[in-house]
Amino acid sequence: MSTTNCNNYAVFAGEKSRPLAEKICKSLGCQMGHMTTEHFADGEFAVFYEDSIRGKDVFLVQSTFPSADNIMELLLMIDAAKRASAHYITAVIPYFGWARQDRKDKPRVSIGAKLIADMLGSAGITRLITMDLHADQIQGFFNVPVDHLYASSIFLEYINKNLSLETLTVATPDVGGTKRANTYAKFLGVPMVICHKSRIRANEVAEMRIIGDVEGRDVLLIDDIVDTAGTITKAANLMLENGARSVRALASHAVLSNPAMERIEQSALTEILFTDSIPLKRTSSKVHILSVADMFAEAIRRVCNHESISSLYSI
Repeated sequence: MSTTNCNNYAVFAGEKSRPLAEKICKSLGCQMGHMTTEHFADGEFAVFYEDSIRGKDVFLVQSTFPSADNIMELLLMIDAAKRASAHYITAVIPYFGWARQDRKDKPRVSIGAKLIADMLGSAGITRLITMDLHADQIQGFFNVPVDHLYASSIFLEYINKNLSLETLTVATPDVGGTKRANTYAKFLGVPMVICHKSRIRANEVAEMRIIGDVEGRDVLLIDDIVDTAGTITKAANLMLENGARSVRALASHAVLSNPAMERIEQSALTEILFTDSIPLKRTSSKVHILSVADMFAEAIRRVCNHESISSLYSI
């Protein structure tokens, strides 16, 4: 890995993303900057940088998962850094929330991802580093450079080291993830199957069927976000009912709203892999967390040194 001068930049974190930021700083070999978030009785809060950041390249680590306090805290961090005369302000958002609202798919609906992009731009970011956006086109919502990282290199390393399965088949739990699953299947040189689903409403699957053959196969479901875990556990159970030998899953972002953990524990899944883009509230014997800290640390190094980031991607 390349090195950089810690005097030229500083890394800060919002309250909920501090565990990941601490690991990023450890990988960078620098101390995390000191910042205080002061809470008021009515629920408002304010941020204050205890260290001077005048003329520095500032990296602000904060995933924007629920609640909305996380995005608000990030906006205040950006504004405070701008007013403290930071040279560059890079928002490091491992999980970019509201990304599922990336288009107008029905009348009179908001495009939440574009709104968040506009808010971040207005607050004053000069660059965004994020990972596994729900839709790639969200990069175009920003008027600043976007470094879009992929957790595939971390997942593939784990698969190659720990899953020596001769009958591996990659699957997608819905048609929207076909491109993502197909990329994994091509890289691993294994077949792919698709789950086709229809929804009654958000987070509620009405019907699902498999396109392809899973008989006697070890299936690996690929997804980007697991929220209530309804889709991925229903797909896993369906795979087993159709003759799969085992079913595993991986997803970049563990949103895990209730009753996700219970569904995972009761499902046919042998194992499910997540990254630490969102801190895990509960643990399970079926859940395994892989850290993206080194990947983000290397991205920060390369941004500081004006080096290419594309070589970080496996697929």
